[in-house]
Amino acid sequence: MAPQRNDEAALEAELPEYAGHYRLESCLGSGGMGVVHLARGTSGMRVAVKVVHARYAKDPEFRGRFRQEVAAARRVSGAFTASVVDADPEAERPWMATLFIPGPTLDDEVKRNGAMPVGQLRRLMAGLAEALRDIHRVGVVHRDLKPSNVLLAEDGPKVIDFGISRPKDSELRTETGKLIGTPPFMAPEQFRRPREVGPAADIFALGSVMVHAATGRGPFDSDSPYVVAYQVVHDEPDLTGVPENLAPLVLRCLAKQPEDRPTPDELMRELRSVAASYDTQAFIPAQRLGGSPKPEPGADASEARLRGYLRKRVVLGTLVAALVAGGVFASVQLFGGGSGAALKDASHSAPAPFGAWATKPAPGAKGMPQCSYGAQQLICAQSGMVVALDPADGAVQWRRPLAELGVSDNPPVLSGGLVHILTDGDRRLEALDPDSGRTHWGLDVSSYNDRQYAGGMLLLTSPTGKVTGVDSATGETKWSSRIPNQGVPYFASFTGDPLAYAMSSADDGSSTRVTAVDPDSGDVRWDAELDGSLKPVGSRNGAVVFVSVDSVYGDVDAVVRYTPETRASRRVSLPVPLEQAVATVRGNLVHLLTVGGSLVAVDLDAQKQKWRSETSVTWGSAPVSDARHVYFTAADGRLLAIDARNGKLLGQTEPRLGGGPAEVQGALPKPVIVDGHVYATAPDGTVFAVDGRDPSRW
Repeated sequence: MAPQRNDEAALEAELPEYAGHYRLESCLGSGGMGVVHLARGTSGMRVAVKVVHARYAKDPEFRGRFRQEVAAARRVSGAFTASVVDADPEAERPWMATLFIPGPTLDDEVKRNGAMPVGQLRRLMAGLAEALRDIHRVGVVHRDLKPSNVLLAEDGPKVIDFGISRPKDSELRTETGKLIGTPPFMAPEQFRRPREVGPAADIFALGSVMVHAATGRGPFDSDSPYVVAYQVVHDEPDLTGVPENLAPLVLRCLAKQPEDRPTPDELMRELRSVAASYDTQAFIPAQRLGGSPKPEPGADASEARLRGYLRKRVVLGTLVAALVAGGVFASVQLFGGGSGAALKDASHSAPAPFGAWATKPAPGAKGMPQCSYGAQQLICAQSGMVVALDPADGAVQWRRPLAELGVSDNPPVLSGGLVHILTDGDRRLEALDPDSGRTHWGLDVSSYNDRQYAGGMLLLTSPTGKVTGVDSATGETKWSSRIPNQGVPYFASFTGDPLAYAMSSADDGSSTRVTAVDPDSGDVRWDAELDGSLKPVGSRNGAVVFVSVDSVYGDVDAVVRYTPETRASRRVSLPVPLEQAVATVRGNLVHLLTVGGSLVAVDLDAQKQKWRSETSVTWGSAPVSDARHVYFTAADGRLLAIDARNGKLLGQTEPRLGGGPAEVQGALPKPVIVDGHVYATAPDGTVFAVDGRDPSRW
């Protein structure tokens, strides 16, 4: 074995300085097929780059399999996987770059610190189940899930390595000489029928990984891979040491027949019954907590600092566990997807002492509440009910049943001094008194394509392109006309901006027509045709901020600021396009959150990307921000706070999932910031509030 290692070392001495435009900085680990390096792109973004060993780079069959791995990894995007940033399977030394995720592997963690406590085991199992759900949804079977392929990041486990064989991991080969997995973590069918392996094999591997995390050994243990293979196929697993509340579920995962194993969704439902909520502490065992960390021999100083930071976060999380308030999000999202022009943003005010609270305004109602802030109240709609809550303590001020109409999924809007809510499948608008919930006026809006509030007006666009301006206080029509240079536009408006913006894009996505309209009269204030397919996301000092959207894939590739006074357009291109990004604007900064959890800050004045943070949230709301923090919510009910200066995670609430099967939401509404407090809602029907001044205490 020693000569083989020396040969490998000699081969790796020939590694290039760059893989593509990524500079290789240090080795993160080595496997049978390649070496993983910490690297940096030209923008400074850190990535993990796998570079294939030289001897395999010369094998055409291996190159084909590597291309398959890259393709599989690209298809998988979720909170519990590492997204592919770039790859070149055709390079002299094939390579693939994924997002760098700080944290040890599960294998290293167990070797250093022993078995995990039960709370962390629950969260590990839930995270792996969700990862496998995301992987299987896109038609991929991992086939090699094991502790060394699980990274323990601060916000949960991450599954890595899709599809590459590792000869050094096992002596077992198929009839063609190719590795089919790692014996202690392989399912019986991988030995019996390797060509027929399906998603259930990954569930078996998950069960084996959980036994390893709970005990430090596998459910089938032997020095010989052949003995392990026999045990996997014929013997019962050894679950000694696995916590008794998890053992039955682990045993189901280790069923000999694939059809007897649970699916990832079934696992997540079962785990909800094991505990009311998952442990949200970082994956750092209790025995490692304590004083300042000292670098281990040969450890990088920055890595030691990272470990120290994570340990401190766990201590804080433990001390305030009883005070944690979980949930998702309240919203100021409007019917047309824009920001509420009439809603209050008092995040700059000096905050008074505040106690966190949580309540269920409509007990027994289905779906999550949709909430907005206005008239010094939180106005929430849920399952045919509109409720006004006191923002200080969550007490119900009034409740108005609308069950006969059926409240829509859109949050209420305060405009013209009244609470506006869409009902009856978005076909009817009700304008309610904010003090009592009584209806002042109503309007059938079923014949309109677009509905948008701007100031004290409601703008309704018909299928013919005619726009009607309605006084939101009285329901009276003030004007009705077509917008010059616009076909059938949609509108956007922003808090504090007196104008509304009519938008329409060329069919080929080459240009976007923007017309600024006075909502009170319909008069045009300015008009411009801008390059690219643009979507407005905010305004500042008369300038309008857009994101540029790729017309083919829908990715955001740039941020654009247009100043009508000078007719100047400033475009800031992004180093890496962002998938399905949602954005918010505060001052000169634009924050964008993508599917998969990348949060990016773009400085419009400096004309560059300021920072990028990998939050690993599968799907989140549009972000909101104050001077210090960026807030957004995840589909599992967590509210997250990010440092606006550097993109570091400062705190997050616990998940608040519903009691039944998870329901897919059409859109996740944004959190609301008022006087330094953050208000949010959750899939379990909870509305809650936390103090935004110190997210580390959530």
